Amino acid sequence: MEKIYVGISGVGSYVPEKVITNEDLSKIVDTSNEWILERTGIQERRIVEGNMATSDTATIAGKKAIEDAGLSPEEIDLIIVATVTADHPFPSTACIVQKNLRATKAAAFDINAGCSGFVYGLTVGEGFIKSKIYKKVLVIGAESLSKIVDWQDRNTCVLFGDGAGACVLEKCEENFGILSSELGADGTNGEVLIQKAGGSRLPATMETVENRLHFIEMDGKEVFKFAVRVMERASMNALDKAGLGLEDLDFLVPHQANTRIIDAAAKKLQLERDRICVNLNKYGNMSSASIPVALDEAVKDKRIKKGDNVLLVAFGAGLTWASMMLRWSRREDR
Repeated sequence: MEKIYVGISGVGSYVPEKVITNEDLSKIVDTSNEWILERTGIQERRIVEGNMATSDTATIAGKKAIEDAGLSPEEIDLIIVATVTADHPFPSTACIVQKNLRATKAAAFDINAGCSGFVYGLTVGEGFIKSKIYKKVLVIGAESLSKIVDWQDRNTCVLFGDGAGACVLEKCEENFGILSSELGADGTNGEVLIQKAGGSRLPATMETVENRLHFIEMDGKEVFKFAVRVMERASMNALDKAGLGLEDLDFLVPHQANTRIIDAAAKKLQLERDRICVNLNKYGNMSSASIPVALDEAVKDKRIKKGDNVLLVAFGAGLTWASMMLRWSRREDR
């Protein structure tokens, strides 16, 4: 039986123009640039303006990735959008993106796995291609977290930003592309990172609005402990599944949540800082958009080159985690 290898053939991203700095936040909540930098490493974040929604940023990133792959929207067979800030409960954001791109042949659906969503999406897309159901899959991670941030809560409003990143998946040459992946979840701790209201458990009422239950709530200490533990385990498992050791790892593209979490993972993986793709200082935590935006920047800057072994690793609401080993298959001169 033919073994199919699946790789990334195109990348693209978009971040809004509006910048909110730590100094800006210090004017609306009790915080400071020093307080935020010391605890998170974030200096500023991007925020969508006006009526711009997640589907809008996702469409821009998706279009760039399709063009980067040298394809037309009509050639895309499936669109997967990873997001926790969908335009509507239904229809899916992916269907809106399909319409916007005029990807008339594509099936479309959303994935909600928190900040792990993009790697979840890549794994699902790989499965569709390997099973020969689809040939070309567009995976997008996109968020408008500013819409659900409580701007009165200094513990969460300093963390999050908006943006979108995308990749096109298709067959690649032997022994390149996705080498391994791991997905996981621990629903017993879901309450530590949650948007409580707006679903079937707590539909929107005057009471849920007055009690500010439609915003992100997070137990930062518990999420931090979980993240440090799971980032190491998921990373090592992805390496083991790919038959690789620490000495084989060229680049780490982690979820951009906190520099202390990233530094802890880097120490365990014995990686120098220049081998880690970090943009947290510029964009904050963009949830499912963090990894694809960082990946796009690293590819466009020609830091990641064909043949490099690249590890993606994330954790998020659910609680979830996801990791993936890639041997970069895309030529840098494309």
